[in-house]
Amino acid sequence: MRRVSLDASRFSQLLHGVLLVPGEPAVFRVTGQGALACLQGLLTNDLDKPGQGAVVYGALLTPKGMIVADCWVFRSPTGLLLVAEPDAREPMRQIFARSMPPRLAKVEDLTGQIEATWLYGDLAIAALAAAHLGVPDGDGRGAVLGEGETGLTILRPTPGAPFRALLLGHPATILEADGALEKAGALRGGPAEQEAARILSGWPLLGAEIQEKTLPQEVRFDENGGVSYTKGCYTGQETVARLHFRGHSNRVLQGLLWDGSPLLEDDQVRAMDGKEVGSVRSVLDLDSRSLGLTVLRREILPGATITAGNRAARVVPLPFDVSLLSQAAG
Repeated sequence: MRRVSLDASRFSQLLHGVLLVPGEPAVFRVTGQGALACLQGLLTNDLDKPGQGAVVYGALLTPKGMIVADCWVFRSPTGLLLVAEPDAREPMRQIFARSMPPRLAKVEDLTGQIEATWLYGDLAIAALAAAHLGVPDGDGRGAVLGEGETGLTILRPTPGAPFRALLLGHPATILEADGALEKAGALRGGPAEQEAARILSGWPLLGAEIQEKTLPQEVRFDENGGVSYTKGCYTGQETVARLHFRGHSNRVLQGLLWDGSPLLEDDQVRAMDGKEVGSVRSVLDLDSRSLGLTVLRREILPGATITAGNRAARVVPLPFDVSLLSQAAG
């Protein structure tokens, strides 16, 4: 179980200001005449229909439809750029090694060569403009500024994502961009703010909400726009499509809201009759409340009261309604 805390000032800045958080994600670039077709046969989402310049979220699955890694994909003018959590690097590398024919698609592992800055807060896009870094022309779009090793890639995710923009480039390029953003009013954040934004948006994380046998529909891939049901075949599609058209998942990702801070000596979630109905995966402690992401039995609906840790919590829909947290934000 993952757990972080934020005070009221940092929480307010995360929501209503602009925070930049640097990092080193897993990054792959796929080029070649068959690059798009090969990735289209692996990713849960449609890379073809959105067209050039699109930023798409999706996952790579096992043949049985279980998530191996989730990632963002940018259709840049020079190929497809994939960005994921560091823990996704090795499983993605293995999939590409066995699934990408070298004569059709070349895969470059740029992890460690490309650094990133994530932007959070309502003023993030305004800060990009004020820093004269350029702004992609809408949500779900990306832009490349400059050429070669000094170029800066800026991505705006689709609505509902935890971050407002993602900057990618070589270390010196990112350092310069961060300096321009700080002059434009951005404050530096860290892993706690990044994790808080993810929890607020109800976005799953590899190793937390996404575990070894997790299916996309169990962790809000439908709600996050991470699955296409109209594109052609891809690895694991049969299970995902069958669940969508003929059934439903037995577990779903939900939010938890506590008044005060629970002890959480274990991750078990119990119904009021004592029956175990799920597990807490991530927790955000605020000044007066705590929020959690939990994978629950489908029959436990928003509005229900459960027990997690040493006290009762309310099951709430995701993403979290920020108006419920106004007391915590100050």
